Amino acid sequence: MARSRKKNKAVARSIAQDRIEYLFDLAKSEFLINPDKSKRYVALARKIGMRHRVGIPSELKRRFCKNCGSLLVPGNNSRVRLQDEIIIITCLDCGDIERYPFGKEKKN
Repeated sequence: MARSRKKNKAVARSIAQDRIEYLFDLAKSEFLINPDKSKRYVALARKIGMRHRVGIPSELKRRFCKNCGSLLVPGNNSRVRLQDEIIIITCLDCGDIERYPFGKEKKN
């Protein structure tokens, strides 16, 4: 009984991961036509991730604003700047700023 329950959770998480990626693809394709629908797709993807305890992949995590939830498209609703060894992404919808390190690799 416990074994099948674990298997079902693993299958549900796998399906949730696929849906999150699909919703981000939909959000990207819909952004120029209808930004509100795009924002809704991102919200649904985040909700699915929280419900099934699935993390959003790091390459997708940087593509939406953590404050207002809109998909970030450089040149349309976000500004990307490089300063020293930091990537600064500014959401032009809400003004939120995210900073990510880049550059030098750590040596062991």
